[in-house]
Amino acid sequence: MKIEGLLERRLTAILAADVVGYSRLMSTDEAGTLAAMKRHRREFLEPKIANHKGRIVKLAGDSMLVEFSSVVNAVACAAEIQRGMLARNEGLPRSRRIELRIGVHLGDVIVEDGDIFGDGVNVAARLEGLADPSGIAVSASVRDHVGSRLDLGFVDKGEHALKNIAPSVRVYTISFGDVAVQKPAESATVALEPGYELSVAVLPFTNMSHDPEQEYFSDGITEDIITDLSKISRLHVVARNTVFTYKGKPVKVKEIAQELGVRFILEGSVRKVGERVRITGQLIDAQTGGHLWADRYDRELTDIFMIQDEITHAIVDQLRIKLLPEEKKAIESDPTTSVEAYTYYLRGRQFSRTWTRPYLLLARRMFLKAVELDPNYARAYAGIAECECAIRDWHEKDFPLESIFDMSAKALALDPNLAEAHASRGLALTHDGQTEEAGREFRQALALEPSLYEANLYYGRFLFAQGRFQEAIGFFERAAGIRPDDYFSPIHLMGCYFSLGMEPERQRWARIGIERAKSALERHPENASPAHRGALALAHMGEAERAKEWVSRALAIDPDDVVAQYNAACVYSLLGEGERALDLLETVVPQSSSYHLHWFKQDADLDPIRDHPRFQALLDAIKDCEDAPR
Repeated sequence: MKIEGLLERRLTAILAADVVGYSRLMSTDEAGTLAAMKRHRREFLEPKIANHKGRIVKLAGDSMLVEFSSVVNAVACAAEIQRGMLARNEGLPRSRRIELRIGVHLGDVIVEDGDIFGDGVNVAARLEGLADPSGIAVSASVRDHVGSRLDLGFVDKGEHALKNIAPSVRVYTISFGDVAVQKPAESATVALEPGYELSVAVLPFTNMSHDPEQEYFSDGITEDIITDLSKISRLHVVARNTVFTYKGKPVKVKEIAQELGVRFILEGSVRKVGERVRITGQLIDAQTGGHLWADRYDRELTDIFMIQDEITHAIVDQLRIKLLPEEKKAIESDPTTSVEAYTYYLRGRQFSRTWTRPYLLLARRMFLKAVELDPNYARAYAGIAECECAIRDWHEKDFPLESIFDMSAKALALDPNLAEAHASRGLALTHDGQTEEAGREFRQALALEPSLYEANLYYGRFLFAQGRFQEAIGFFERAAGIRPDDYFSPIHLMGCYFSLGMEPERQRWARIGIERAKSALERHPENASPAHRGALALAHMGEAERAKEWVSRALAIDPDDVVAQYNAACVYSLLGEGERALDLLETVVPQSSSYHLHWFKQDADLDPIRDHPRFQALLDAIKDCEDAPR
């Protein structure tokens, strides 16, 4: 019973489940993994939960939160799920097995709009993280309530200090009395499927420069080593988006190798001081824990490409891989021979991903400097084209499409298989209204590099603008996974689910968008972008005061930012302040790019004011703009 003015609380059994190595599974076979997850849920998990009178509270790509009124039912359900999943995985290679970890806790929760929150939920989630693959971890409260009611054994794992939970929690794992169930947890070695003996994960190299501003350089080195190793057909290399989820976390080689399904781990560090660079690297065999190779390079910065090649060749030699002639040529073919151009490119890429006018202009300067230093640097030309497309939101007349097409053409002439160049050309074609050709370029970029963040984000936006929301979801979700700091994609996902009328999903992605935008604001308080985009998510969640506060902050940072003004208008529209929204839109429309005006005409956030006479007058003004010669 909910008493007016008080939060609804109840004691409940919470089951939290998570897919083991989900990132690895997705990077290996995204479509197959999603199809398998849906099949397991529909055919097995959902019926099993219903049979035990459970209620699914949340479903995400790799996780599930379930509530039970009976703790005995919760544990019985967990045990049957794990036994059943082992049977369903029987005979499958590791790359296709869906294995779960499950945590169960009995605790107090807060209930709001069908969702549950609080320490009870947090403890269940932390317990799930302590469970072995195909195993179950439970709290002492669960162990005490179940007692001997079920034919299960409990193994005392002692007191555990769980993150952000006080006091410590006594943890038990469940023994099924079934060797087959316990086997995965007992294995001391990394389980590899046949053919994956030659498999490696390159963990993000640590920035040892004691300067956060140098982070772009160590990340760039990591990405380039991954790219080089990925050119070797006999070697399975874990994708960039997957390994970067481990950035900044303690390295536990065997655990990471187990999660990713690889045998070898490459880790290292980068220290850049002035014109010198020190890079260390070590290749570890996760089966034995032994070091196969380790080296330190203390060289002039101009040797950076040579160092990357030497690291790649050292790994190839240690794994006894015979390179094909075309693989050897591809590895030794560097995108540029100029270290200075390379450094400018890496810094430009870091700036461009903030997607704000000042940083995009700065990124463009970095890319222009890179091509000045090396006129044959294809990636830098693609970067210029991408930046100029983005800056058109603010300065359409200053960046004509002809020059953007010219830049992307230069990039493609130098490297026809450069995914970044195809993505930037697709963006330019979108601005030019050539939708069929734009879609073709985005798909080509994704075929060349499926984990390219920009290609996924741009194609998602392309589909969103056409009202193809269901199709856009997959690309936005992939972009959000590639970059854990990406707040654009979650907010676009919120818009997709809003348009599809899927309320729980809309709220989930709005919360993710708010958290990521908040984190971005803390890192870059001078950046208006997370403030006005986060405000949009807050408005969707009905948090009116916070939404207005974030809008005010964005407009204070850059009062003339037309994109901030547009998103502010959307916020006021959603909050029922139509006149205020229309005041802003009447300022925005004359300044907007033709691409931006297209969004204006079909944006669901403006539906509350769409029938207002002033809005209709704005639509007429847009039509006049479109009819006028450019």
